[in-house]
Amino acid sequence: MIAASTTAATPRPATNGGEAKIRVAICDDSLVIRGALARMLEAEPDFAVVARIGDGAQAVATIRRLATTTPVDVLILDIEMPVLDGMAALPQLLEADPGLRVIMASTLTTRGAEIALRALRLGAADYVPKPSSTMIADDSFRRELIAKIRGLVRLRRSRARPAPSASAPPVALRPGLARPPRLLAIGSSTGGPQALFTLIPALGKALSVPVVLTQHMPATFTPILAEHLGRLGGMPCAEARDGEALQPGHIYLAPGDHHLLIQRDGTTLRARLSTDPPVNFCRPAVDPMLQSAASACEGRVLVVMLTGMGHDGREGTSAVVAAGGAAIAQDEESSVVWGMPGAIAQAKLCHAVLPLTRIAPKVLEMIRR
Repeated sequence: MIAASTTAATPRPATNGGEAKIRVAICDDSLVIRGALARMLEAEPDFAVVARIGDGAQAVATIRRLATTTPVDVLILDIEMPVLDGMAALPQLLEADPGLRVIMASTLTTRGAEIALRALRLGAADYVPKPSSTMIADDSFRRELIAKIRGLVRLRRSRARPAPSASAPPVALRPGLARPPRLLAIGSSTGGPQALFTLIPALGKALSVPVVLTQHMPATFTPILAEHLGRLGGMPCAEARDGEALQPGHIYLAPGDHHLLIQRDGTTLRARLSTDPPVNFCRPAVDPMLQSAASACEGRVLVVMLTGMGHDGREGTSAVVAAGGAAIAQDEESSVVWGMPGAIAQAKLCHAVLPLTRIAPKVLEMIRR
């Protein structure tokens, strides 16, 4: 068994600006992975790696010991480990420190995807691909991991502070739909699966329009995500198939490595799958879905933009709004990363900017109206 290495329970170190450093623990049975991740994170001036742990049992003991003095903000948790694996450790970790944010490290396999998404439904905050030496050297992996950690810590700390007093909306808002929508189109990325697990069941079972969804996710993960969304007790969900007709009350997920496009065939809307080059470094990407939907539906599209890095979806939302559609963005306070929703809000393309839990009621109101 690989021994754990942890810092002593000392007061949280502060950055130069006075804000407490982000305390991260790494639990992985590979000494090489632990060291590489620690070096990557400690290069950030606002991060402190406070524990490097070799198995789930040690992780539970460490989190429990630090919880009452200097709690860990985020734990990166491997799934397959000796003594106690990540899935068995997860509920014990969240019991030891209910405020802990756990990021699962999952292999890019069907089994790894199933376990990672099951972990999200059991309380994990997010997942990352199980890092290899190549991935750790990849700047996009570093940027995404750091963005996830910062976003999760911001959410944890903001919920610990008193709620701010009500104020005017921070962005200009546009009028709603001039005509009832024919399609609900959802875009999401970093933090998206957890947001979808909240949003989708709240939409209910009998939505009067089809739902198309693009989540930035590897091809091995999208069929498992569709299966999990379909289990939530609301609408059926499946990966979109090329040429199929879109039915009201069904969710069509862009398959990994394919853009999902919308095509009009008489009075019928159909899914089209494309292997055109990545857009905004992504395939699937949100922009092609929304741009094609704006044309196929003559603007009768309601966009919901959830948490995510970057600005994918901004150009597509602009096309939808220009054609007469409307958009709702998740607000910054409830987003892990306010990149994609922030991009459309700051471009003044939104009808509403709302906390995650208020999006479904607004969607239902706009569709029924």
